[in-house]
Amino acid sequence: MKLDLLAQLNADRTARRAVILITDTETGEQRLVREDDIAGSDRADLYRDLIRAGRSRPLKQEEGGGFANVLVPPAKLVLIGAVHISQVLAPMAGMLGYDVTIVDPRTAFATMERFPQVDLVAEWPDAALPDVGVDRWTAFCALTHDPKIDDPGLLHALEKGCFYIGALGSKKTHARRVERLTGAGIADTDIARIHAPIGLAIGAQSPAEIAVSIMAQITAALRLGEG
Repeated sequence: MKLDLLAQLNADRTARRAVILITDTETGEQRLVREDDIAGSDRADLYRDLIRAGRSRPLKQEEGGGFANVLVPPAKLVLIGAVHISQVLAPMAGMLGYDVTIVDPRTAFATMERFPQVDLVAEWPDAALPDVGVDRWTAFCALTHDPKIDDPGLLHALEKGCFYIGALGSKKTHARRVERLTGAGIADTDIARIHAPIGLAIGAQSPAEIAVSIMAQITAALRLGEG
């Protein structure tokens, strides 16, 4: 690999940007397809599919040929609320390869005894989240039912363009949430990105079942896209 190509690849990985390294298997020539440049490509759909799948593979002749080495950042899951659902959702996400962080200022809930081996931040979201590194490769869930805790987190997630944003609560609760976010100047198109009620509609009842429905919805957003 040429040094300038390696330097660009390392810079993108450090900045948590997805890239595709395409190698011509006959000549050995290589080129980078950066996530930020996909929109202008004549193979934009192919490159988006490769990044969503997160798997390297040979390319067919009609796809341009060669081999595509897909390099995506490890996904993060940020949970606002050290609640019962989080106790199941955090280890479940960890098994799927997510780096999990739980943020909750309520120290009675945010304890290492309840959440062993999880990055736990017992601070208010507006103070904690700037240091968490929320970004495009982050799934974000607001789970406390408390607007003073959930709303600042949702505002941060919308600003950072998380690939998934979900919020716990009934349709009535979400309607009040929409009113608050609209009053804060958030556009309707941004508010529409929030999955609420959170999780796939599978009739989940227990915290464990709700966690399954949330993780399934997050997986769909990561692998299939918002649509």
